[in-house]
Amino acid sequence: MSSSSTPGLTRFNTADVSEARAALHEVCASEAWGSKILAQRPYADADALFAASDAAMAELTAEDLAEAMAGHPPIGRPKPGDPTSSREQRGMAGASEELKAEMLELNLAYHERFGHVFLICATGLTGEQMRDAVRNRIDNAPEHEREIVRGELVKINRIRLTRLAEGDAA
Repeated sequence: MSSSSTPGLTRFNTADVSEARAALHEVCASEAWGSKILAQRPYADADALFAASDAAMAELTAEDLAEAMAGHPPIGRPKPGDPTSSREQRGMAGASEELKAEMLELNLAYHERFGHVFLICATGLTGEQMRDAVRNRIDNAPEHEREIVRGELVKINRIRLTRLAEGDAA
């Protein structure tokens, strides 16, 4: 992303509050995160937007993180009709039935342990890499896992904000 403003970023900077809030909700479901990003408009460039996003994510409470996670479908089950989750989870699209079944079991076990969906920045990962990640993380302490999730949300938000700033759908 270049350091100059882009048409998408200009559109975001000048959009009315409800339109900008809706665009941010497509990036991250946390209302607190979205409010922090809105309050700092306009952004000179994508780097400034990323910095604001990262700072807002660092300040989210456990409840805010739960709200952000609620906006993400389980790995292997993108939201029907949602091109964003389908694109981000592309690595599971060609997975074997055995791998899909294993991911379903792991997702359920993870949710039972932590009370929320397994969250990973899935863009560019294979189904096997996602499976290995959930296997590696399922035994984490809840506080440690929450901070890993926060880091994964930072990565996801940056990818989605890049699309927003470039003028593509989140």
